[in-house]
Amino acid sequence: MSETQNNTSRPPVLIAGGGIGGMSLALTLHQIGVPCVVHEAVAELRPLGVGINLQPNAVRELYELGFDDAVLDTIGIQACEWALVGRNGRDVYCEPRGLVAGYRWPQYSVHRGQLQMLLYRAVLERLGPDAVRLGQRVVGYRNHEDGVTALIETRDGRRLETPGALLVGADGLHSAVRAQMHPAQPPIHWGGAIMWRGTTRGVPIRSGASFVGLGSLGQRVVFYPISPPDAATGLATINWIAEITVDNSRGWSQGDWNRRVDVGEFIHHFEGWNYGWLDVPAMLRGAGEVFEYPMIDRDPVPTWVDHRVALLGDAAHVMYPVGSNGASQAIVDARVLGAALLEHGVGPAALRGYDDRLCADISALVLRNRGAGPFGLLGLVDERCGGVFDDIERVIPAAERDAFMARYKAAAGFAMEALNAAPPTIAPGARVRVP
Repeated sequence: MSETQNNTSRPPVLIAGGGIGGMSLALTLHQIGVPCVVHEAVAELRPLGVGINLQPNAVRELYELGFDDAVLDTIGIQACEWALVGRNGRDVYCEPRGLVAGYRWPQYSVHRGQLQMLLYRAVLERLGPDAVRLGQRVVGYRNHEDGVTALIETRDGRRLETPGALLVGADGLHSAVRAQMHPAQPPIHWGGAIMWRGTTRGVPIRSGASFVGLGSLGQRVVFYPISPPDAATGLATINWIAEITVDNSRGWSQGDWNRRVDVGEFIHHFEGWNYGWLDVPAMLRGAGEVFEYPMIDRDPVPTWVDHRVALLGDAAHVMYPVGSNGASQAIVDARVLGAALLEHGVGPAALRGYDDRLCADISALVLRNRGAGPFGLLGLVDERCGGVFDDIERVIPAAERDAFMARYKAAAGFAMEALNAAPPTIAPGARVRVP
């Protein structure tokens, strides 16, 4: 599309939710000359959460939005290795990641809240302070032939009706936009896995920037640094997830979807996990605070679009965090939607194009992650040798391990050769043409 001066008199695209996906979309829309407003339910955005990984396909898009390594290095570190280690402490699989693997863009381990705040500050700087309206929850919508109305509730109890050109529901797991679009959707799905998450100061192991999954399919610890080592102490902030799988026949009984817990509630599952190179109980006990989460997702829906309304990020495809691609996919969603707006203009055709491009493939990824995603290799080890081995080559040959991981990368959109060769999602300087 040819570059055109932005016409601020046009009705804006309304974005429900100011998380990573919503902020990435706001920055993308600004980049291509489409006015937008973000409506976020909380009264104040704060850097909540713990560590996440950003795959190279998402980092590429952040670079295109103006966030290069000089910026991203302030909120995390570039990952160099991804490894699975059996319960006996022996390697099942390892591979280089990011630049050292040959990608043109790095993979990052970052603090989720710090990334959200980085994007939020950029939205305020580039779009202005009125671009984000805090304390406003989108609770529904009305479609019209030539626009959409967002139904909003404020924290002080007021009800607003805000018109826009389109509405994008980036309002997360409990999305009100999705609930209206798919009122008969099944309840949240919990497969029986419980996660405890925290961060601990410690010495990074292996490459110094390694993502490590240790244990078995039903009982494991995942950990990786999200900061460089301190020059004085050599200690970095290590993000960790401890996980077990239990009988889920009675459903999730704790009530809260995340709650602060004492490490004593679960550390007995990991007593004795001391390998010399890693003392798991000490790492868990070293956390300042620990939160418990059920590992949950939602069944895929057949479409993310209802005329002038679309879903994005977790509202569209909340998935098990086994492939480190939840936040990455939200960023990619925003960029693909921007590309569809460039191709079709600001209207329902763009939303259909976005839906056609992503919905089926990412819905399949949701189900693939439900089946353990790349951690499925640990399941194969359990099946073939009960998790105990001296030589992994005799259990799962290297060619089989490599093929397993290649299939997952292709499904998740970060197969190296394809990503390196792909043109930019949004061409530099592209702007939506004003009718």
